Amino acid sequence: MAKLIALYKKPADSAAFDAYYFGHHVPLAKTISGLHKYEVNAGPVASPAGDSPYHLAAILTFDSIASLGFALNSEQGKATAADLANFAQAGVELLVFDTKEV
Repeated sequence: MAKLIALYKKPADSAAFDAYYFGHHVPLAKTISGLHKYEVNAGPVASPAGDSPYHLAAILTFDSIASLGFALNSEQGKATAADLANFAQAGVELLVFDTKEV
């Protein structure tokens, strides 16, 4: 499996961020071909030391890094990436990687 993790920094207006994210961005992202699972944090994003600079963490799961790359380069993937400018003004960090059980 492969993962895309999006770490969204704390926005100036978290209610507006959440309304846009869950009302528009999530439904758009769920149209991406090959997406198997879409998870977000259920409470505050914290570090072992306490608070963190992040408001939301999203974890998207795909079959492989190749299928993730194909998905990001698809029309839906490009539209979803372009949508970040509409609500993630505080910044977002994107991480992609293959996984393995150990």
